[in-house]
Amino acid sequence: MSAATSGAPGTTATTAWVVDRPGPITGGPLRRTEREIPPPGPHQLLVEVAACGVCRTDLHLAEGDLTPRRPQCTPGHEVVGRVLAAGPGATGFTVGDRLGAAWLAGTCGQCRYCRSGRENLCPDSRYTGWDLDGGYAGHLLVDSRYAYRLPEEWPDAEIAPLLCAGIIGYRALQRAQLPPGSRLGVYGFGASAHLTAQLAIARGATVHVLTRSPDAQRLALELGAASAAGSQDPPPEPLDAAILFAPVGELVPVALAALDRGGTLAVAGIHLTDIPRLDYARHLFQERTLCSVTANTREDGRAFLAEAARLRPRVQLTRYPMSRADQALADLAADRITGVAVLTADG
Repeated sequence: MSAATSGAPGTTATTAWVVDRPGPITGGPLRRTEREIPPPGPHQLLVEVAACGVCRTDLHLAEGDLTPRRPQCTPGHEVVGRVLAAGPGATGFTVGDRLGAAWLAGTCGQCRYCRSGRENLCPDSRYTGWDLDGGYAGHLLVDSRYAYRLPEEWPDAEIAPLLCAGIIGYRALQRAQLPPGSRLGVYGFGASAHLTAQLAIARGATVHVLTRSPDAQRLALELGAASAAGSQDPPPEPLDAAILFAPVGELVPVALAALDRGGTLAVAGIHLTDIPRLDYARHLFQERTLCSVTANTREDGRAFLAEAARLRPRVQLTRYPMSRADQALADLAADRITGVAVLTADG
């Protein structure tokens, strides 16, 4: 048996999903395989995976919307696990410690972006599940300098989505420059959005959710949104800020038109379909701002996890065994998941 299924000490193989041939999810771009467990190198930790969130970025990678950066890459960047071994120079963790591995996997530390606290813009940044093998596997390697210590009392499957959906939503909220006690529009209501909305509400914002899914609309209202309507519908009042989570470029002018004077629209996804032509007077004049969100810094991650530990947001969760990662991505592609999907280690 592999280490991914048996957990037996001394085993040298693990099961993993790889993006074999990027293309439509219906064509089966993922393939399950077995490979050797790699030894940890400098600064690295060998981690046994307990849970891994299913992110829309994984779907973009599998379907080829994101160009693969290495062949046969294992997706997954919302990883919760325990340290099995540490390489030379690895610090901050010991064998048996619980940790989280997120999207940002490494930076150069020397460029002007790294030196100015903007490491998310580092030209040499590396990402879990894109540049490096990720968490759709029994084991993975994590740079100890980019790992997060996690509270023991929070269940694996519930905390896993916070490591990308939560952190990116936190950064998107920061980029949206939402004034205290003001009005936020949330376009799309999946993994990241349902966590970010709770964070904004806890900070005193009035949140209006715009999404095409009736199930997501109902969830939004359950979580405290002031209103929930279709993604093309106007909100019931002008917005001070908005975040676009849906990877749909045609919603950019819709969201900009919903902003009040001086409002900001933050686009949170790594991939977006083409944006239609904008009308300057309607969409951008009166100091409306359109900005993107690119990855996150480690400080974003630490700050969000600390805030989330106090808030303990509700995580709307659908579980899949690791052996059904392909089905989880197919369900995500078909909008059959409300909230988040999480892979858990096969028993």
